Amino acid sequence: MTVVGPFGLSVRDQALEADVQAGLAAVEEGLLEATKSEVPFITEAAQHLVRAGGKRFRPLLVMLAAQFGDPYAPGIVPSAVVVELTHLATLYHDDVMDEADVRRGVPSANQRWGNSVAVLTGDFLFARASHILADLGPEAVRIQAEAFERLVTGQILETAGPRDGRDPVEHYLDVIGGKTGSLIAVAGRFGAMMSGADETVVDVLTQYGERLGVAFQLADDVLDIASESTESGKTPGTDLREGIPTLPVLRLRERVARLGLAEDVALSELLDSDLTDDARHAEALTLLRAHPALEQARRDTVRYAQEARATLAPLPEGKAKGALVELCDLVVHRAG
Repeated sequence: MTVVGPFGLSVRDQALEADVQAGLAAVEEGLLEATKSEVPFITEAAQHLVRAGGKRFRPLLVMLAAQFGDPYAPGIVPSAVVVELTHLATLYHDDVMDEADVRRGVPSANQRWGNSVAVLTGDFLFARASHILADLGPEAVRIQAEAFERLVTGQILETAGPRDGRDPVEHYLDVIGGKTGSLIAVAGRFGAMMSGADETVVDVLTQYGERLGVAFQLADDVLDIASESTESGKTPGTDLREGIPTLPVLRLRERVARLGLAEDVALSELLDSDLTDDARHAEALTLLRAHPALEQARRDTVRYAQEARATLAPLPEGKAKGALVELCDLVVHRAG
């Protein structure tokens, strides 16, 4: 048993391990090549998050999905580079919107160079992704465009908030379905499609990626509260400090509306206060870590991971399917 990539997937087959490792190494080279510019400063800014590392979760899914066809097909590595470049570009933009100071354990681009450079660097990465995508054919361009529309729509919905009468939890799940699920779904789809897999397999892996992507983000929500370390790549409680209502907070508010318990109301009011104060922030983290709302968010994470696992049923048994099942387990494990 060996571990593949920063995400920590255990692969129990030497041939599969070799294919995945070789694919991820090629993706890494592709990312560095795609982020080079004739202007040294652009190269430095564009490679800032590439060199900071990351889980490479999306390229890993591309490589595993490709196992259901020809894993050596020429479009697989470029499509993985496209998906990861798109993801990286959104991180530059997200950090500007969230006014984040740290990303992947290093100063965020906006903290280091300012918002304008961060936004433009994200645009540069989108442009490079589009350039690579053009060589993969019109269908790949259409798929990526649809996913990008969903991604942007998710971000707008998050910014606008739920409309009157809309359940905030349902709204939030729609948001992360667009912001996170859509691109992870593309990773599964590209891997299968570029490998020449059967259309049924392509559909299964697209649905799998969508559900796994939501579970992945929900696990991050839980980790932001529950982790005592920087395992998520951010300082614990970052979303709380920035006033971002992730699932544990939404589950708390839901409980307040349903039960109206005094201690829940008090915690909700604390979370709505200015958590840039270190003492207040620490108190909020401590109370939320012990609250049933966090456990409910964990159960939501498990549910989406189980749904992702269930979609794999039509796929043929084998090492690749086993690895995809283990990805579901790893996502749940991250959420505790």
